[in-house]
Amino acid sequence: MDQIHEVCRRRHLSKRTEEAYRFWIRQFIFHFDKRHPRELREGEVARFLNHLAVQREVSAFTQTQALNALVFLYRDVLETPLDKMPGFNRIQQHQRIPVVMSPGEVSAVLAQMSGSTALMARLLFGSGLRVEECCTLRIKDIDFASSIVSVRNGKGAKDRTTVLPGSLKADLQAHLIRIAQLHTDDRNRGAGLAPLPGALERKYPKASESLAWQFVFPSTVCRPWGQSGRMARWHVSTSTIQKAFRQAVTRAGIMKHATVHTLRHSFATQLLAAGTDIRTIQLLLGHRNLQTTMLYTHVLEVTKKVSSPLDAL
Repeated sequence: MDQIHEVCRRRHLSKRTEEAYRFWIRQFIFHFDKRHPRELREGEVARFLNHLAVQREVSAFTQTQALNALVFLYRDVLETPLDKMPGFNRIQQHQRIPVVMSPGEVSAVLAQMSGSTALMARLLFGSGLRVEECCTLRIKDIDFASSIVSVRNGKGAKDRTTVLPGSLKADLQAHLIRIAQLHTDDRNRGAGLAPLPGALERKYPKASESLAWQFVFPSTVCRPWGQSGRMARWHVSTSTIQKAFRQAVTRAGIMKHATVHTLRHSFATQLLAAGTDIRTIQLLLGHRNLQTTMLYTHVLEVTKKVSSPLDAL
């Protein structure tokens, strides 16, 4: 596991990817009674992946994630890449239409939220952010003058820019004033640091103390950071907004299986309905493949300008 961690850090994989890889590699090892992976080859890998499909009935995405983890293990950690795996049965991938909410449903849910989680939900819907991107947003990444939100190191380690809703500026500025006061109080107590990515702490030792690098939505507590043990304030947990959103959906009486990520789907769908071209939506969402963005066209185009024959009776 230490080797896996070292390789993941050397390849700059995200922590979420590393956690997923470590989980599936551990599952693979325990499935074969803790035998070392060097003793296991293509046959055992195929049997394990088939076991996930048949016995555990996982989804195609989950099986692919487990496959990627084991390919990574043998190719990059053990440096003995896998060959073709005869007998490996891959689960058929099914195309799913994303769940979206109408403008009225979004308004009803947002009306049930308050405080910083309400501000986060409005930003998620207004800018099309992923929940992780919203939680890790820093003050320097918001440009009020240009109405731009800069997303740093998003999914796939990519940067992009998206729109900052004009209706959100006043509330967001008031929120940042409170964050600035919190930062000042932290500094007076000997804290006030913000964890920096990569080697920026060594390159810019004073940056973590500046207001610009503080998180827009910080955690409620400070924790020790690094070898120095100095107190730093991380960003809010993703579970905070996820829990608040689930409760708001229930209170609003929405029957759809809506999660906080549904706000991102609704952002894309409503831009498409307003006539925004698909390429622009792709750039705002940060999709690598245009086909991923094209999924949102199915939500609208299938029923657009079509009336049921029942209505003609």
